Amino acid sequence: MTAADYAVSLIEPGMIVGLGTGRAATAFVKALGPKVRAGLDIHGVPTSESTAELARLLGIPLLTLADAPLIDITFDGADEVDPQLRLIKGYGGAMVREMIVAAASKRLIILVGPEKLVPHLGTRGLVPIEVLPFALAPAQRAISRLGYSANIRQQDGKMVITDNHNLILDVSVPPLGQPERLEQDLLAIPGVVGTGLFLGMAESALIDDHGEVRIMSRA
Repeated sequence: MTAADYAVSLIEPGMIVGLGTGRAATAFVKALGPKVRAGLDIHGVPTSESTAELARLLGIPLLTLADAPLIDITFDGADEVDPQLRLIKGYGGAMVREMIVAAASKRLIILVGPEKLVPHLGTRGLVPIEVLPFALAPAQRAISRLGYSANIRQQDGKMVITDNHNLILDVSVPPLGQPERLEQDLLAIPGVVGTGLFLGMAESALIDDHGEVRIMSRA
């Protein structure tokens, strides 16, 4: 059984389900589609336009946060998971919508492979943040004053534009001893819409380890 299959087994009829973004979340949505077509009565709330498009193709009925102010359970991936189930997300660029959906959820369950488990957040060296285009240069200067560098995320020679029509800065960091402090410092910068630090939000992680699913719970 994969983590995606295990996640689908946790869904009950009538639930409103948050649908994450990224490779692990895509696998979950693809596993959910056949169950819905077979009669599982649920609605999804997508965290990105790409996830919404995939869900529609698979026949998963969707709601907006206006229609579903409270979500029963959200399944999403992560780029780093530390032993306290603190996360870094956003390598796929959808962290602000993912944060909003997670905050509106009763439960947040993360699907990852063992390579995403780290002893300290920042092990992979980046914390993504979403920034208003107007605030790009001032935000970079403010981050520099904090002692970090921040590069504009680009793809194919063009700046990456989020679904919210903002830009992404990848902040270079060492392994973080106090990720909460960095989160506060980054969110205090005018024009920063959100960060990839998801602290104290995940209930558990389903670790897909070569065909076996291990469950990691927050103490």
